[in-house]
Amino acid sequence: MLVLAIDTSTPAVTAGVVTVDADGVETRGERVTVDPRAHGELITPHALAAAETAGVSLKDLDAIVVGVGPGPFTGLRAGMATAAAFGHALGLPVYPVCGLDALAADVVQGDSAFLVLTDARRREVYWAAYDAAGNRTDGPHVQRPADLETDLKVAAGDGAVLYAAALDVQPIEPRFPSPAGLVKAARSALLAKETPAPLTPLYLRRPDAAEPTAPKRVTAP
Repeated sequence: MLVLAIDTSTPAVTAGVVTVDADGVETRGERVTVDPRAHGELITPHALAAAETAGVSLKDLDAIVVGVGPGPFTGLRAGMATAAAFGHALGLPVYPVCGLDALAADVVQGDSAFLVLTDARRREVYWAAYDAAGNRTDGPHVQRPADLETDLKVAAGDGAVLYAAALDVQPIEPRFPSPAGLVKAARSALLAKETPAPLTPLYLRRPDAAEPTAPKRVTAP
C-alpha cells in the first residue's frame, strides 16, 4: 500500500509518502519543517513535495494517515483538515493516529518501558506510557511535569527534552512524529483495510474560548 502520512500535532510540520506491507514500512519521500507558526502554510506544499520526491502522484495513493493529537487546537486542525480534504477529493480512507503512539513506534526496541512526552505549552506536557514492546499502557494525559508521578526513566518526544530535569528522565529519540512512525501506528488497520475510526482530535483540555457572559450593569436600576 502507498500511504500519505500527515502530522501537525507538534511544532513539526510533517508529511511523507510511505509504503507498507506485511514486511514493514519504507519512507519513499518526506518533508519536515519545525515551525509552530507554519502548519497551515506548509502542510499542503509538504505533502505535494513528498509525493514528488517519491515519484508518485496523489492519485497513486491507497490511503492517508493523520496524527490527531494530542496537540494545540490551531496546528492540529490544519493537518486534520488537510488530510480530510485529500481523502474526500481522492476518495481515500483517512486513518487517525495518536501522535504519541507514532513517536513510540519509532523508539528503538529495548528491555525497558518508556514515556512519550510532547510540549503542551502552558508549562504542561502531553504524555503516555509504553511497555518495552511499544504498547501504550497509560494515557494520553495532559499534566504539569512536576505533577507527573512515574518510575520510568527514559522518554521520547520534545517534551522529554524540554523537561528532562524536572521529570528526571533521559531523553531518547525520536523528538517528533515521523511519516514512518505514523504509518507503523496504523499498520494493522491499513493492512486489514479496516474502516477508519472518526477523525476526532485529541485536545485533552478545554478550549480557551468561552461563551460571553451577560454584560455588567453600569447604571443604577
